[in-house]
Amino acid sequence: QVQLVESGGGLVQAGGSLRLSCAASERTFSSYAVGWFRQAPGTEREFVAAISWNGGSTRYADSVKGRFTISRDNAKNTAYLQMNSLKPEDTAVYYCAAGLRNTASYSWEYNYWGQGTQVTVSS
Repeated sequence: QVQLVESGGGLVQAGGSLRLSCAASERTFSSYAVGWFRQAPGTEREFVAAISWNGGSTRYADSVKGRFTISRDNAKNTAYLQMNSLKPEDTAVYYCAAGLRNTASYSWEYNYWGQGTQVTVSS
């Protein structure tokens, strides 16, 4: 069982940056791919970015390409989502997830989920 805890969310003005962290409880974290998803009120959870178990492959939603960067540090059992040039439409609760399928983009492909962290971008 992998427990995930997100942090780093907050309130930021449009054009600003935030870095989200996803800390895992187990050293087996390095065996899992990691994905970031987000959910705004009244909408379905949507894929944001994913990274393979060793960091060698990444995938991004079109809406965040060129602005967000996913990375991981397996020695620290932590994954990151660097978010730059934030827009009001990026406002959502952001979740990290771990699964066995590399760079998966569907939520059902992930086995473990964090509790989420709120990101609010003001205009």
